[in-house]
Amino acid sequence: MRLDKFLKVSRLIKRRTVANDVCDSARVFVNNNPAKPAKQLKVGDIISIEYKNMTKTYEVLIIPQGNVPINIANTLYKELEI
Repeated sequence: MRLDKFLKVSRLIKRRTVANDVCDSARVFVNNNPAKPAKQLKVGDIISIEYKNMTKTYEVLIIPQGNVPINIANTLYKELEI
C-alpha cells in the first residue's frame, strides 16, 4: 500500500492530499529515509512524522486491503517511544 494511502486509512493524517503535501515537504520518513507519497509500505516499516515541535514514530503492523472502519484504524500501527 502507498504511504499516503496508509496515512489516510490509519487516520494518522486526516486527508490523502494533506498526506501528499507532508510527504512532499520531506517531513515523513520511512526507515529513517525521506519518503515520497508513492513509497510502498510493508509490515515492520517504521514511519516518522515531523510536526512543528515534535516527531512521532510508528511501526506498521498490518497493511489493509482498502479502507477500514474507524474503530480498527488504530490497530494498523503501534506508536513507538523514541
